[in-house]
Amino acid sequence: MDDKQESRPPATRRITDVGTLKAFGHPLRLKLYGTLRVAGTATASQLATQVDEAVSLVSYHLRKLAEHGLIEEADAQSGDARERWWRTAQEALSFRHEDFKDTPEGAAVHASVIRSLIAHHREQYETYLDQQASWGEEWRRAADQSDFLARLNSAELSELNTEIHALIKTYEERGKAAEAAGDTEGRENVAVHLASFPFRNF
Repeated sequence: MDDKQESRPPATRRITDVGTLKAFGHPLRLKLYGTLRVAGTATASQLATQVDEAVSLVSYHLRKLAEHGLIEEADAQSGDARERWWRTAQEALSFRHEDFKDTPEGAAVHASVIRSLIAHHREQYETYLDQQASWGEEWRRAADQSDFLARLNSAELSELNTEIHALIKTYEERGKAAEAAGDTEGRENVAVHLASFPFRNF
């Protein structure tokens, strides 16, 4: 790796075009993007092992993500010049219904990607449930699954989401700062899934 410090990707990218959202929404690409986000940097071979797919297939889908600027090449992490290292091109992605609602295709793609993400989150949580005995008592006590009910207007819901996101961000930055200072003991990847929406009847 070069002696110079590699620049950090921008914090958030908002996807507003159907082509990019469709490229991101492929099930394997969703999994690859999520795996790469956790890893920081990785090669196609490393990612193929993580997702249990052929390296050639993973390489193809990584190129498709790169074509849309969702991932980018990273500085080499080894002396093997043949290895191509990747990282996400942003720390987080967002895509809003209002950017896709004006065309049937856009609305359908947006809904499909959201459903795929929900399925991925469920799979991730169910994997934890299957493995929770191995995590130990402290982690089992710390983990949480809750739901809440509030009577809000749309402005209050938006304010609630903004405050929750800001709070989570402070913990993300705290963890990064601690690890940068060498405080890595006992730290694990932690997923926080949030869904807030209005409803009248189930």
